[in-house]
Amino acid sequence: MKNALDTYLKPVRESYNTRVRRLGKVGIVIAFILICLALSLITPRFLTVSNLMIVVTQVSINALLAFGVTFVIITGGIDLSLGSMVAVTGVVAATFAHPDTYPVAVPILAGLASGLLFGAFNGFVITRSKVPPFIVTLGTMTIGRGLALILSKGRPISNLSDSFNFIGGGQLLGVPMPIIILILLFIVCAVILNKTVLGRYMYAVGGNEQAAKASGIRLSTVKMAVYTMSGGLAALAGIVLTSRITTGQPNAGAGFELDAIAAAIIGGTSTSGGTGTMTGTLIGALLIGVISNGLDLLNVSSYYQQVVMGIIIIGAVVLDSVNQPKN
Repeated sequence: MKNALDTYLKPVRESYNTRVRRLGKVGIVIAFILICLALSLITPRFLTVSNLMIVVTQVSINALLAFGVTFVIITGGIDLSLGSMVAVTGVVAATFAHPDTYPVAVPILAGLASGLLFGAFNGFVITRSKVPPFIVTLGTMTIGRGLALILSKGRPISNLSDSFNFIGGGQLLGVPMPIIILILLFIVCAVILNKTVLGRYMYAVGGNEQAAKASGIRLSTVKMAVYTMSGGLAALAGIVLTSRITTGQPNAGAGFELDAIAAAIIGGTSTSGGTGTMTGTLIGALLIGVISNGLDLLNVSSYYQQVVMGIIIIGAVVLDSVNQPKN
C-alpha cells in the first residue's frame, strides 16, 4: 500500500520541486522589479535618470568582482581575497599613474598584471596543495592587505594623472566610463561562460568533479583559469575604484568580497557548484545596489543597511539550499 502511494505521489513531488526551482530562477527578476516599483512609489527621486546612473555606476565595481567570483563558485570554489586584490591592484596602478611619468596604459597594465598574478597564485596553491579554497583565499586575503600597506607605506597614493582618473570619473557620449566597462565585461564573461569550451568545463567541474576528471577534463587547468580570471576582474575593479576616488587607498575594498559573493548567490549561482549565469549575477549586483540606494534615499542608517544586507544573503543561501536536488 505504501509503495503504491509513493509511486502515485512521486510525479507530484517531482513536479512540485521543478516548479519551486523554476520559481527560484525567475524570483530574482520578480524581486528586482517589485523593489524598483516600491522604491519609485515611496520616493520620487529613485526613478530618475541621474539616480539610476548613480546606481549602476556604484554597482559596477561590485559587479566586476561578482563576475569573477561567479566563475569560481560555479567550479565549486570560493575566493575571499577579492577585497584585498582591489586594494593591492589599486595601489600598484596608482604608483605608476602620477602625471608626466608613464602613459596611462602602464598603470592599467601594472594593475592588471598584479591581479592576474595574485589570482594565479590562489589557483596554484589550491590545485597543488588540495587545501580548501576557503582556507587558501582567507590566507591570501591577509597577505593582500599586508602587501597593500607595504607598497603604499601605509599612506594613500594621490596626485594621479587626469587620463587615469578618466577611467573611473569620465564619460563617453554621456555614459559614465564605469558603466561602459561593466557592459563590456558582462558581455565578455557571458560569452566565456556560455560559448566556450572553458565555460562548459567550469559547469562540469562544479557539477561533478570526479565525473569531469574521468571524462578527461584537467581539473587543475580549469581551476587555475577561473582563479586567474577572478584576479584579473578584481584588478579591473581596483583600477576603476582608484581612478574614481583619485587615490590609491591601501585599505580600499574591505568587505567587497562579501558583497560580490552575495551578488552571485542572489543571482542564482549555487554554492554547491555547477550552476550559475552572468545575467543572474548582474541582476543580483543590481538588486543589492538598488536596495542600498533606496535605503540611502530613505535616510536609513548605514548600520541598519548592513543588517538588511546580511538578511538578504542568508535568505539567498537558504533559497539555494531549498532548490538543490535531494540526490
